Amino acid sequence: MSQNFELRTLTFVDSLQPQLAQFIAKDNRVYDPAEYDAALFLEIAPAMEIHSMIDIALKATNVRLGSVVTERVFGLMQVQGENQGEVKEAARIILNETGLDENDRAECKIVTNKIIRSVEQDHAIMFTGMAKGNMVLSGDSVLIMETTPAAYLAIACNEALKAANVKLISIRPFGATGRLIMSGLESEIDSASEAANAILDKLNEAQKNKTGTQLG
Repeated sequence: MSQNFELRTLTFVDSLQPQLAQFIAKDNRVYDPAEYDAALFLEIAPAMEIHSMIDIALKATNVRLGSVVTERVFGLMQVQGENQGEVKEAARIILNETGLDENDRAECKIVTNKIIRSVEQDHAIMFTGMAKGNMVLSGDSVLIMETTPAAYLAIACNEALKAANVKLISIRPFGATGRLIMSGLESEIDSASEAANAILDKLNEAQKNKTGTQLG
């Protein structure tokens, strides 16, 4: 592990699903991702070290910078591109420059993982009021996930969207803990939850056994 910073999250997303890509673009202040772009999410501490990682990636590859968040402790960067190989190369170069391996990332701990089934109207209105994505309707089931490190929720969200016909209500993949809210029919939410948990379990197993192969 580098003496300069802690590698919190490193995840490669092979194909940003439309809802997630549009969600990122909605609040974005850098370069909007296109639907189905590949993406890299990198979270480190201390926060401001993320700028060195951005510099390495942009100078060495043709990826575009999508998101940057620097909070008190943690820094997040997201880069994306149409070419999966370029995005993976950005990750490999960052790791080479810092003397790290993808398995040096932290374990993903799930803080909250629950489904609220068939929400009441008042509860639905509350979720919609805090949403930056779709609306929650009375009778929808709602998936709520919270993780630390936060950026793991990006790939969990993406896999859920691949697996089920659900609505992305809100995602915050940065900060002390990340938060994800999705809604839809009960059966679809169950499928989304299963997919989200499966990818986090897979990443944790690879991290624990030092067998991570996200970058090929």
